[in-house]
Amino acid sequence: MTTVIAYHEVNDSTHWLASPKRKELFEPLGITHRTFLDPDNPNRVAVLFEVPDMAAFQAAIQSADGAEAMRYDGVRPETLVMLVGT
Repeated sequence: MTTVIAYHEVNDSTHWLASPKRKELFEPLGITHRTFLDPDNPNRVAVLFEVPDMAAFQAAIQSADGAEAMRYDGVRPETLVMLVGT
């Protein structure tokens, strides 16, 4: 299992937190996640993923469904940073 932390900015953290898109995209791949908010900037968020298959994870986030989920969630893609556990 690989741990991945993704952080980025969103347009509306309340909408982002309530969105079902992360679960819809990642749960079928066996990926679990936890969400986090920056207490000093509520539009800066993070997700901690536990990923059983990194190739499947990468394919999901690069897919049309992944792009649509990010758009729906109000993710500002230019701010996305991903950290992978070693």
